[in-house]
Order: sequence, then structure tokens, then C-alpha cells
Amino acid sequence: MSSPLKSPAPSVGLIGFGAFGRLIARHLAPHLRVLAYDPFVAQDAFGPDAVPADLATAAACPVVILATPVSGLRDVARAVAPHLRPGALVADVGSVKVVPAAILRAELPAHVAILATHPLFGPQSARDGLAGLKVAVCPVRGRRGLRAAAFLRRVLGLEVILTTPEAHDREMASVQGLTHLIAKVLVRMEPLPSRMTTRSFERILEAVEMVRHDAPEVFAAIERQNPFAPEVRRRFFALAAELEAELDADRQSPRLALAR
Repeated sequence: MSSPLKSPAPSVGLIGFGAFGRLIARHLAPHLRVLAYDPFVAQDAFGPDAVPADLATAAACPVVILATPVSGLRDVARAVAPHLRPGALVADVGSVKVVPAAILRAELPAHVAILATHPLFGPQSARDGLAGLKVAVCPVRGRRGLRAAAFLRRVLGLEVILTTPEAHDREMASVQGLTHLIAKVLVRMEPLPSRMTTRSFERILEAVEMVRHDAPEVFAAIERQNPFAPEVRRRFFALAAELEAELDADRQSPRLALAR
């Protein structure tokens, strides 16, 4: 007796096929059929993990992932909105969440569920696989997002952190904001010492390397689209200025410095 035909894998629409879109496709391809749309990518450049599709086809999938810069998210949401099916789940993967969540609520039809997500890793940190890496998940509308969170945890092995867009951005203002800010400064100070180094200095350089090649849009989103980032930046620079003033005062008063 012949074996029954195998059911085709469910489809997921992927809008955007940049570095992170390719990472998403690579890890979803073993489990789902990835239909990818990106007008800036040649048809023969999608590789084995994704099937090139037009916008309408990709946006008509049961799950649609918007892997585009936050700066262009509103235009993308407006473009996909007419093609979304009732009951579909739409997720973004941006580095900030308050702004994207508000955009998706405003621009997408009421008949779709919305999930704001932030994978707390990039192509560099995910080069050895996803197991154990963290992803922030913010259900915005509907309950389908909880099923997606279960898939991320059980199938992809990610550590899922359920949170709100506001709580996410408050923490990321320090976690990502300071990391990228310090990395930008250190890159501008190059060349840095590479022969006589300490382990702590090497760790700092490793952090710089992990974000050095991020697209400029990532840094812009982290520092400009996070409503809590300016406050963290101001505090960081104010404390740095205080420390510099203390060091200058010590240098001008050597006896006082020795007395300490």
C-alpha cells in the first residue's frame, strides 16, 4: 500500500530579506514554507531557504513577518494591509517596540492579530544556532501571538520573555542603547591597542565586534525611536562628565589626591 501524501508545510510570509530576514528564513525553512518579498533583492538571490513571492502572495500567508527597518514600518504596514487575511498573525522584529506596536495597531485591519517581537540577537550572535538565545515577545492584539511564542520556545529553542512594549523599551534603552553608544565611540577611537590587552578589554572589543556591522538603521532605531533612550543617554553623559571633573580636580590638587 502506498504511503499517504505528506501535507505541505504551512506558509509564512516574510517581508524584507536583508541580513536579519535571511537569518529568519534559515531557521524557519526546516519547519515552514517561507515566501519572501523584497523589491531590492534579485529573484535568484533568495537562496534555498525562501521562495521569492510578490507582496500580495507573501502578505496573504497565515503568518506574516515584517523584517524591515522601523523607519519604514508604517509604509510597509500600509502596503500589506489590503492583502492580509482575517485571522492572520502579523509580527515585526524591530529593536524597539513602543513605536512599532502603535504603528501596527493604527495601520493594520482589526481582523488580524499583532505580535511585536524583538530577537535579542543578530546574525553574529546566532551564527552557532538559536538554542538558548532570548526573544522578547509583546502580544499587541489577539491571542495567536501566544501560540507563536510557544513555537519559538519549543521548536526553535529560544528563551521567550513575555513583556509589554513599554517595559521592553525601558530596559533596552540601557541594554542596547548604552552598548551601541559605547561601541560607536570606541570605533571612532580606532586603532585601539591589540598586543598588550587584558581580558576585560578584550570582552569590550568583542562587544564592539558584535554590533560593528549592524545596519545604520539599527542604531538609529535604538537611539532615536526608543522613547526612553534620550533619558539614559543624558544620564550616562552627565555621570561621565562628573567623573571627568573629579579626575581633573585630582590632577590639579596632587596633595589632596595623595591624601586619599
